[in-house]
Amino acid sequence: MKNITKFALFMIGFSTYTFAQATAAASIGVNIVTPISITKSEDMVFGNISTNGSTGTILVGTEGTRTPTGGVTLPAANGSPTAASFIVTGSGNYTYSISLPGSPIILSGTTEGVTVGTFVSNPASTGKLTAAGTQTVYVGATLNLPASTVAGSYANASGLRITVNYN
Repeated sequence: MKNITKFALFMIGFSTYTFAQATAAASIGVNIVTPISITKSEDMVFGNISTNGSTGTILVGTEGTRTPTGGVTLPAANGSPTAASFIVTGSGNYTYSISLPGSPIILSGTTEGVTVGTFVSNPASTGKLTAAGTQTVYVGATLNLPASTVAGSYANASGLRITVNYN
């Protein structure tokens, strides 16, 4: 009899745990957005400049204006300077981050050491797409000229690369 009582108590304890469960359900959803993309619409052009053999710089602002320093002067024939511009497209009203080069870009030409750096953008580090899903990003930079830079054309084949990513 003692064994039957123990067995009955064991089964009662076992059955309590067997039926002590609960179930819940979570809904599943996803919001698929238009992929963000960027295309170049305008190259960065510093235009025509002149140097007197001294170290100097020229800043092309995001609005395309130029500011020379040191041994750089701006001739009357300006050569149509422009800031670089890019069209960002994606889902309307989304914000995104803008990443500019952190290191100077070396330009090829007659004189070594001609670089472009200190990049700035408008909008600055974060943009917001319009309701239609577009925005233009303007990028300016500083051209650095070493002393005794020789006249000629200078360029970089890989160009200026910027990255955008949804926030």
